[in-house]
Amino acid sequence: MMNEDKLIEINKNLWNGKTPIHVKSDFYDVDGFKKGKTSLNFPEIEALGNVKDKSILHLQCHFGLDTLSLARQGAKATGIDLSDKAIETAKSLNSELGLDAEFICTNLYDLKNYLNKKFDIVFTSYGVTCWLPDLDKWAEIISYYLKEDGMFYMIEFHPILCMYDENFEKLKYSYFNRGPIIEEQKGTYTDRGAEFKQRSCEWSHSISEVMGSLLKKGFKIVSFEEFPFSVYNCFNKMVKDEHGFWEIEGLEDIIPMMYSIKAVKDIMQL
Repeated sequence: MMNEDKLIEINKNLWNGKTPIHVKSDFYDVDGFKKGKTSLNFPEIEALGNVKDKSILHLQCHFGLDTLSLARQGAKATGIDLSDKAIETAKSLNSELGLDAEFICTNLYDLKNYLNKKFDIVFTSYGVTCWLPDLDKWAEIISYYLKEDGMFYMIEFHPILCMYDENFEKLKYSYFNRGPIIEEQKGTYTDRGAEFKQRSCEWSHSISEVMGSLLKKGFKIVSFEEFPFSVYNCFNKMVKDEHGFWEIEGLEDIIPMMYSIKAVKDIMQL
């Protein structure tokens, strides 16, 4: 079995390969973003509220659109990601748009080697936890960087989705973390037909594992929501619902597709 550093290196190569495809895609609509369109969706906009003058650490920011959207709203935003290609793109966009976001390229677990400040908000979103082998270490990073009166907010695809095969025809994977799942990916969620092939390494994390890691680090869960739809058309066999969101054809309104957690440090445990 490969060690953790080797597994993370697989994913760094994966995301370095995906980034140029994603930047050019309609999915991310970089041209629209440059013209002022936000990349944020209603759940995180509502949960984060007014971010003007607040310091925000955005974990696993990809090539930075959400981080830059927060900066446009007046936040002092810092985004981190393991892909150097993604961070190069984020820095370029930041400079082109005249924003003042900060971007750091690092494996999340090594962040303390590059960043030494506290934040009002730590934020992470959509397709992030599956790339992390150890959620206890993840929660420790969140706790380390969050001010005592700060807030952690995450919105994520529901782990039930990760149990299915690619076409949602049968259950294939465990709901629980049984170790790394190493596979070869073809194409990417912005373009299923893209001539792109690369190994990936993912981990299944149940909601109890996510919540448990936060609780062990002294967090108090103040809200938890599950959603029967996705804000993104990023899986196979997706159809639009009456509100313009996305569901899996044949599983409409049957399975949860996203969940969110808002947490604060439990002052009684500090």
